[in-house]
Amino acid sequence: MITFEQFAIGAGGALFLLMLPAIYRIAVGPTALDRIVATNIIGTKTAVMLIIIGVVFERVEMFVDFALAYALLNFTGSIAASRFLHRTKDTGEAAAGIGATGGSEP
Repeated sequence: MITFEQFAIGAGGALFLLMLPAIYRIAVGPTALDRIVATNIIGTKTAVMLIIIGVVFERVEMFVDFALAYALLNFTGSIAASRFLHRTKDTGEAAAGIGATGGSEP
């Protein structure tokens, strides 16, 4: 009979294995947006793994706080990187003369 602790460890290992395709996407790309999404996927899986670690060590209340803080930092970092890439894309298009419509686009 499998115990809940063994199940939690197996689930954590499975989550780690599911991070490998995202690590590949970070390394290969091809675009910066692909890399940002892959990093966000890894961050989300890491937050879930923190909860699993809390279950294994029987300190869920402490690891939930860590997971929430990590998830918030992950989300904030993804938004910041996306905004930065969006602004540099707009600046690059304006400098190259691409997409200059003369209107007031945001």
